[in-house]
Amino acid sequence: MLVEGELVPGQRLSEAALAESLDISRNTLREAFRVLTREGLLTHEPNRGVTVAKPDMASIIDIYRIRRFIECGAIAQAYPQHPGVLHMRNAVEAGVQAREAKDWIAVGTANMMFHKAIVELSDSPRLVAFYAQISAELRLAFGLLNNPELLHSPYLDMNAAVLGRLDAGKTDEATRMLEDYLVQSERTILAAFERSRNR
Repeated sequence: MLVEGELVPGQRLSEAALAESLDISRNTLREAFRVLTREGLLTHEPNRGVTVAKPDMASIIDIYRIRRFIECGAIAQAYPQHPGVLHMRNAVEAGVQAREAKDWIAVGTANMMFHKAIVELSDSPRLVAFYAQISAELRLAFGLLNNPELLHSPYLDMNAAVLGRLDAGKTDEATRMLEDYLVQSERTILAAFERSRNR
């Protein structure tokens, strides 16, 4: 629910409602809350309950530092026949279909899948698992921007362009393009963070 953008920063979570909708026991849900709180995705305050964490500027900068390190390294060593490239292509197609339907949350999800596929190029199950947590934190940062179309629309064409360079075997160009892309994305999120603080 965090990665899909169904939960937004600051949202209070109802234990009873979530346990019922997920069809799990409250004890199981409490354990999930504990794990997600340890991972920084939820916040627990005694007598106030559990809320979705609000990212701060330092965590946003750190997330993007990690993303550049992992994703640019993964794409630099990629080759066009890698299975991750097919997953990148599927994500681009899903994003285009979602854009045509004007489903901007689905566009965001397709974008997250595109970047997960880039990490798959590393051939490291540990990095893929680590990136899943980063994705959830990233989706929370995306929640700071109230206009998902503005946030996700520009990156669909960039995703296709990065994929095109990779398909052509131009990994150096794909890597430089991805680096610039991630810098632009970070600036957009940090600007949204500043605006959210000044509301």
